[in-house]
Amino acid sequence: MTTLTSPTTAPPRTTPVPVVAPAVGTPLADTAPGPSAWGTATLGEGHVTATAPLGPRDEEILTPEALEFLAMLHDRFADDRTSLLLERQRRMRRIADGDDPDFHPATRPVRDDPSWRVAGAAGAPGLSDRRVEITGPTDPKMTINALNSGARCWLADAEDAQSPTWRNVVEGQLALHDAIRGTLTFTNPAGKRYALRSTDLTELPTIVFRPRGWHLFESHLAYTGPDGSTQPASGTLVDFGLYLFHNAHELVSRGRGPYFYLPKLEGYREARLWNEVFEAAQDALGIPRGTIRATVLVETLPAAFEMEEILYELRDHCAGLNAGRWDYLFSVIKCFRTRGSSYVLPDRGQVTMTAPFMRAYTELLVATCHRRGAHAIGGMSAFIPDRRSPEVTERAVEQVWADKTREAAAGFDGTWVAHPDLVEVARGAFDEVLGERDHQVDRLRDDVEVGQADLLDVASARRSGATVTAAGLRTNVSVGVRYIESWLRGVGAAAIDHLMEDAATAEISRSQVWQWVASGTTTEDGLPITRVRCEAVLRDVLRGLPRSSGDRFDDAVALFREVALGEEFPPFLTTGAYARYLAG
Repeated sequence: MTTLTSPTTAPPRTTPVPVVAPAVGTPLADTAPGPSAWGTATLGEGHVTATAPLGPRDEEILTPEALEFLAMLHDRFADDRTSLLLERQRRMRRIADGDDPDFHPATRPVRDDPSWRVAGAAGAPGLSDRRVEITGPTDPKMTINALNSGARCWLADAEDAQSPTWRNVVEGQLALHDAIRGTLTFTNPAGKRYALRSTDLTELPTIVFRPRGWHLFESHLAYTGPDGSTQPASGTLVDFGLYLFHNAHELVSRGRGPYFYLPKLEGYREARLWNEVFEAAQDALGIPRGTIRATVLVETLPAAFEMEEILYELRDHCAGLNAGRWDYLFSVIKCFRTRGSSYVLPDRGQVTMTAPFMRAYTELLVATCHRRGAHAIGGMSAFIPDRRSPEVTERAVEQVWADKTREAAAGFDGTWVAHPDLVEVARGAFDEVLGERDHQVDRLRDDVEVGQADLLDVASARRSGATVTAAGLRTNVSVGVRYIESWLRGVGAAAIDHLMEDAATAEISRSQVWQWVASGTTTEDGLPITRVRCEAVLRDVLRGLPRSSGDRFDDAVALFREVALGEEFPPFLTTGAYARYLAG
């Protein structure tokens, strides 16, 4: 078996791009030769077919050529994806058994080599100034609102902010297809018409598309492999493949490019897989390697220890890293859920970005990015305004201003907001630091020294007096149930109690409840958090919710009970919910 080992010195940016990226760390089997033209490569191999009824325009997206492209991606990468998901499970078991994550000794040559840089924003029109990015799902109305928002970029979200109903998946692709070509319009049931403020793509926020994570399936498309076996398609490859196939050339011709956010990565091997997908896809479509640019969300604890290696694996396609704070908290809870009281976090609302372990994570991210020429993008404050309530809006503005001021001062080059009314607030905070500059990548944070103990100091969140409260328990139950109900109805980004909730924040809510029960945690009144107590809170929350004939609260309660109060801890609440409620 041929193996690749880590180079002592990483190649400089002037080195021609290899067909297969050099390996980093533990040797793996050598990968296959570079891809041939996909039209030839797929002959006699696998195929992808739609298993759901098609809507009026679905065939514009699910063309035979697009499905053949998806089949090529599955033929080449489905097995590698499965192997990496199995490795995730093994790593979680090791951490649960007491094996703390750490920086890999085997990849230290990559971290110690000062010579290599990522592609960054060079040659990627629209990615140099990212000071404000708005996030949101890809339905037609939200697409138009985001592109009219005045933000620098739009995270077009097919992941945490979108419930993956089949209609949402296909109509989201159609909305992006039309928006890129300047033809998208939308009229709501009341007759209000929405339209793009410009048909010139360079006058709108740069689109950065986020496909679903590696762990998610698309059950409405079936992949039949060369051996004749059939399985649901990868949600990741479906989202990425359809978007790239239909829009890559169009984006380039209109002065932009195919840009992506990569979610839920747990290490450099998953980044390597993405890089190989990018290379194969670009070769298949006849576009130069490096045309794709990716920003990786560092939103899992294992990935925090591999930021440099992730950048290295993706260096010819990488624009930056993002501090995905909510999923990161979820990952911390998930990793340490059975490790005892010293790993228990206080109420979600009391875990701020100034907690030492969170500050260590974000400062390491900024320092790592700038050392390698990458943008560091900050996270999203969940506060949102309410145009009917000046008091709520004032509080949201104050909270967002404070959050973005802190990020800009720490060296971030941009940040996220979840509402158009907060674009100017966030921009103002970054304008004060950046001025006329596009970014502050040249600001090297040589003062940052973060080690394993800093990233794992979960107890630091409670040393300042933060606590687990009865109100926090009720909030987690209430938010968890209400968000799941919204998700089951096809709405993946929901305003709840003046906060923007998505799958990540719902995961925090349910995983905190599970950990509190498993750890025998008590609230500030000295009462233990037990399943019996949580069931009582759950019943009380349900009694207070407004019911209608079409609501999904009964299903939501059943699902919350399973993922928050069950004996076993499901790694993601959305995987089982998708299989049970959305895959039909």
